[in-house]
Amino acid sequence: MARENRRTMTVEEYFQLEENDPETRYEYIDGYVYAMAGGTTNHDTIKSNIQRILWNLLCGSNCCVYSSDMKGYISETRYFHSDVTVTCDPRDRGRVQAIQSPRLIVEVLYPTTELSDRTWKLKNYCAHPAIEEYVLVDSQSLKVESYHKEQNRWIYEAFENTDDITLHSLGVYFSLADAYIDLEFEETAGDTNL
Repeated sequence: MARENRRTMTVEEYFQLEENDPETRYEYIDGYVYAMAGGTTNHDTIKSNIQRILWNLLCGSNCCVYSSDMKGYISETRYFHSDVTVTCDPRDRGRVQAIQSPRLIVEVLYPTTELSDRTWKLKNYCAHPAIEEYVLVDSQSLKVESYHKEQNRWIYEAFENTDDITLHSLGVYFSLADAYIDLEFEETAGDTNL
């Protein structure tokens, strides 16, 4: 069982921790470090599908797609590991320790983190001056939600089943079904299609 360590840490100590422990991802929030929990195969499949889709759509552009291995700068006291990050800022290439100017953030919802992703992280991402779009992907049903910035206002959209997902911040779209390729949902007690 993991023990909670309430000792605070500087940003430099946090960077050193991640460098010394590359097998574990940590988020840094106001001086405290939190180990990221592992996900399910569905979570990882969705994340990988979206990363692949975006990489194919953006290949040859000035934008780069990163996985959750890369941390993102949210504020001077907050660094998150989102599931997928897209940046179009050339300063976010090479040997940087954190993406400074993410344009698009994708979080695949997981039951234990969904509330945080929908509330606290939403608030932090919307406050970041470079982030133009935040996408939430359900890992238990065919549903994607997005918030995109339009004339300094955040606009909410929901996509389901066979919809095309439009990513306004990148000027691209793709089929929602493609994000769920090779996915198996658990059957519920009400399922009769056996």
